[in-house]
Amino acid sequence: MVALDWIILTGTLLFIVGFGVWKTKGSKNVDDYVRGGNNSKWWTIGLSVMATQASAITFLSTPGQAFHDGMGFVQFYFGLPLAMVIICLVFIPIYHRLKVYTAYEFLENRFDLKTRSLAAILFLVQRGLAAGITIFAPSIILSAVLGWDLRILNVIIGVLVIIYTVSGGTKAVNVTQKQQMFIIMTGMFIAFFFILGSLPADVSFNKALKIAGASNKLNILDFDLNTKSRYTFWSGITGGLFLALAYFGTDQSQVQRYLSGKSIRESQLGLIFNGVLKIPMQFFILLVGVMVFVFYQYNSAPLNFNPSATKTVLESSYADDYRLLQKGQLILDGEKKIAQNKYSVALALKEFNAIEEAKQQIIYINKKDSTNRVAAKALIKKADDGIETNDKDYVFIHFILHNLPKGLIGLLLAVILSAAMSSTASELNALGTITALDLYKRNLKKENTPEHYVTATKWFTLLWGIIAILIANVANLFDNLIQLVNIIGSVFYGNVLGIFLLAFFIRFVKGNAVFYAALLTQLIVFALYYTLIHVHPSGEEKLGYLWLNFIGSALVIIIALVFEVFDRFMKTSPVKASNS
Repeated sequence: MVALDWIILTGTLLFIVGFGVWKTKGSKNVDDYVRGGNNSKWWTIGLSVMATQASAITFLSTPGQAFHDGMGFVQFYFGLPLAMVIICLVFIPIYHRLKVYTAYEFLENRFDLKTRSLAAILFLVQRGLAAGITIFAPSIILSAVLGWDLRILNVIIGVLVIIYTVSGGTKAVNVTQKQQMFIIMTGMFIAFFFILGSLPADVSFNKALKIAGASNKLNILDFDLNTKSRYTFWSGITGGLFLALAYFGTDQSQVQRYLSGKSIRESQLGLIFNGVLKIPMQFFILLVGVMVFVFYQYNSAPLNFNPSATKTVLESSYADDYRLLQKGQLILDGEKKIAQNKYSVALALKEFNAIEEAKQQIIYINKKDSTNRVAAKALIKKADDGIETNDKDYVFIHFILHNLPKGLIGLLLAVILSAAMSSTASELNALGTITALDLYKRNLKKENTPEHYVTATKWFTLLWGIIAILIANVANLFDNLIQLVNIIGSVFYGNVLGIFLLAFFIRFVKGNAVFYAALLTQLIVFALYYTLIHVHPSGEEKLGYLWLNFIGSALVIIIALVFEVFDRFMKTSPVKASNS
């Protein structure tokens, strides 16, 4: 990075923080601080909802996901548009009619205080973990760029977000996210067109797609009924639907975005805006990753994109073995380029047999490439068992740092950090609000002034910011960051969504049945995760994690119905009547 990159990066981040503080100073009551004064327009809501979900993880991990596994991840979002329609028709009118500050406030009105508190606590646990991961993600980037310690970077990024989130609350989050989304999408479009311009002169966008297709990177739809598969059409419209319903309908970090709407209609239009644009946006980000893959068919790529892992193994006793693999990879890079040129010629001549032969050659080379990378990971693991060998999250940042021109590097880093700040700000805003209003205020014995609760919300937001930084310092890459966040959500969201579905649609079920059903369901979901999904690296997942959203929702509803029917039976049974 040169001075221009640093100027663009630093200037962008300071502008966002300063603008958020300046634009929203003086929030003195709960309505203004938590719901932004209820004056947000639909486009502000829509962009804020998108920015909240589109964290740095989206722009850091998703291209790497596509680079390794192709476009199939987009199926994860197939249930989202339907979820937006359901939330617009059912959730939003109820929230606005009751004038609630939080989603869980509605649960007390419908059930009781302990059910509200349980749902709030489940939210705080999973969203607190996710907030730590969203701080951890950009720290990886700057760690790779600067060579700084991850813990120091976690603190710096966390503090930047805390400043304007604590200062301005929901309104600060909303007003900054519009600028952040503009920066994000501008940067991604520039990166996309730069990649296309960096391909060989005879490789058009259409030919680049065919090259990606030959390597099975464009397999978007998978109708396999196998529940072990993480991303299929069926898991997307079932598990993905339930995850989207839970996230957008019950997660305060999203609910707080559209509770700030000027009217029900503005809130609904904001969510529909998100439902229409979310899949195309994710498709485009995945496509950027696929184009990075095509770029590396003509240019050399490292055996492992994690620079720390490469450095570790080259400083170990396994350095000679690793260098031997690197030499083999350089030869393979040359073979890749030859195979792609052969495929391009066959496409131009439109000779079917030649095209198929070239495809098979590409598939064969890809298998050799995969074998080399697995061997490289094994050597890295031997060199240091504690270092992360998974490099999906480093693919895009490696491309940015080594291939973009000066100035664009700073812009793309600003894109990823802006996304991190927007998502983390929403999460901290929601965590502080839930803690202050659902737990502190509701369980406080005496009433206080509105200013007191604004101050309390700010202090709790600060506390959660500190907790998120601490979580970031012990985070791990796991499989890759975007999957880690979605797995954390899937473990909790299904249960919470089931509670809300009971509240909305099954009126005869009461608080006790729901509370104990939710506790039991959460234990069952934990057990399912650890027995069927959380397996050793050499093991095989027995269940795709998206299904936990459907299973959790179904379980809490069924168990609550059983508990309620049993309780009513016991109250009206002849045995009890005779004893009384």
